[in-house]
Parts: sequence; structure tokens; C-alpha cells
Amino acid sequence: MLKDNTKVPLDKFIEKSLFDKSKGYYMVKNPIGHKGDFITSPNVSVMFSEMIAIWLISFWKKIGSPKKINIVELGGGNGEMMFQIIKTIKKFEKFEQSAKFIILDKSPFLKNIQKIKMKNMNIVWTENIKKISKHPTIFLANEFFDVFPIKQFTKKKNLWFEKHIIYKDKTFKFCEKKIMKQNVEKLLGEKIAKNQKFLEFSKSGLQMLDAVSKKIKNQNGGLLIIDYGYKEKKMFDSIQSIKNHKKTNFLENPYNCDITHLINFHLFRKKLKKNKLDFIKLTSQREFLIKMGIKERAEIISKNLPFSSKVDVYLRVKRLIDNNQMGSLFKVLLATKKINNFSLGF
Repeated sequence: MLKDNTKVPLDKFIEKSLFDKSKGYYMVKNPIGHKGDFITSPNVSVMFSEMIAIWLISFWKKIGSPKKINIVELGGGNGEMMFQIIKTIKKFEKFEQSAKFIILDKSPFLKNIQKIKMKNMNIVWTENIKKISKHPTIFLANEFFDVFPIKQFTKKKNLWFEKHIIYKDKTFKFCEKKIMKQNVEKLLGEKIAKNQKFLEFSKSGLQMLDAVSKKIKNQNGGLLIIDYGYKEKKMFDSIQSIKNHKKTNFLENPYNCDITHLINFHLFRKKLKKNKLDFIKLTSQREFLIKMGIKERAEIISKNLPFSSKVDVYLRVKRLIDNNQMGSLFKVLLATKKINNFSLGF
């Protein structure tokens, strides 16, 4: 990946590890599921996707049931969420006729899995947000923004340093390079507060947020983000990597493990407001799913099931909403225009 003593910024190293065309982690394998490295909410229970489907229909009605609406999933994973959403909305004919389903994904490997799974479904795939037709658009981002490569900066004695990776003695190691404060502010797109001593953000992730915001501002619609993250303003080093459902050191395992970070929802809110999406709601995954009726749905599903299957249904719901599991670590953010004033699930 690097020649001896070559230094690259942290985000470039992550970008190469995850998205290199010939051997990038997301480009040549399916990491999702029990046999993979991690599991996502849609793969824990179909009820997760059902709740999202009901939310989509409600939002569509709130904005006046437009005759044409784009439903865009950002990063389709193994296709499970979109597959279950389309199955669920079949009971809602008017919405089904109005909706155009789109998956934005750059992994050829995962796209192929999605296409096989949904071969008889009416879905369009794209890699370019600009190619999405000019109709109201609802963007769904479930564990999407956390995989964008991040930069990290540390302040020491009034000087700023950017984290880099160096290849030395056949191993990858962290190192730092001095950087001008104004260059950091240019990357971040805003001034650094006096008391800030550590910064972590994804430049490409914020650019994607800008592109999505622009689309919503011009065409109406909204953005629903479901991801792990924190609300506090103060940033910290949140980078983590997973292999076989366990934490690992990505410096020892480039190309072969997932590298993610926690979303700083304070920064996201700030950027969305700057982009004129002035109606923003934030809650936990637990609160969102409970308000959407996941407990009631579990009761309906398990009513005539044998005891062991009933237990399985409830254990899956517990995993999604329990505060010690995915319930409070995962947050749900809605961004739209104030005129829409839609709060279902929040």
C-alpha cells in the first residue's frame, strides 16, 4: 500500500483500504451478516425495514402525496432494507405507483448481490447523486456516513497536527504532520473554536451531506440518517475497526476489516442548517422504533407462533431497541424543510 517511509493522511489510508477498486474491503466482498464481519439493523429483523416503510409512506402523505417521488437508499449494503421496504409498500398501491426506488452504491460486488436479491423489483442503481431525477426525494442513510474516511487533527502548544500513516519496517504506524490552522478550517468549512483541541471529521462525508441537502432544498423531500454517533459538541477519537464481529487493529489488517467512526451529530446538524434544511429532529433508535410501533408489530407477528419463534422475535426487537445493545448508541436524524413540519417517530 505504501513505500518505505511514505506518509499519507489518515483519510487517504482508509479510502484505499475500503474502496480500492481491485482489493478494497467494500469492493470485493460482502461484509454484512453472521458469516461476515458485522450485522446491521435490517438484518437483525424485517420489522426494522417495515417501520422505515411506514415512515416513508407517512412522510410522502405529509408533503402532499406527490405523483412522483424518489426513494434513495444511500449505500445499499446486502439489499435487505430496500428489499423489505418494497415488499411492505405493496399493500399501499398509490404510494407504490408514485415511488421510484434508487440505490446509490459504488461497490460492484455489493451491487451485484443487491441485483440478484431484487431481480424482479423495479429499482435503479446509480453512483452519481446528480443523475437522480428532479422530483421530491427522500434519502435513507442507514450506517452510511460512518464509513466515509475521516481526518483527525490535534492541537499541541497552539500548533495543529494532522494524523498520518507511515510505512516503516514492514509495518504501518501512526505519525503526525504539522498543518496550518487556516488549512484545517478550510477543510472543515468553518472556524475552529478556541477551546477545541481535537477534530475528527470526514471531508468527503460532509461533501455528500451538502449534495443531499442541495437536492432536498431544490426539490423538497428529506433525509433520514440512522447511524451510531453522539450529540455532544466536543469531538474525540472514535475510529474503530471490526473483523469477524470483534474489534481489530486496522493497521495490522488493511483491506480485510471494516473501518468506521462515530457520527458527530452536532456537526451534522450545524451543516444541515447551513444548507437551509431548517427542520431537524434527532432521537435514539430505541425511541424512533418504539414510536413507529415496533413493539405492537412484534405482538402481531408472534401471536400464533410457537414459543421458540416468539422468543426469537422478541430477542431481535430487544437487540434493536435495548439501551445496552443498539437502542441508544444508534441515533436517528431527520432533516427537511420547515414547511414540511413532519415529526413521526421523533
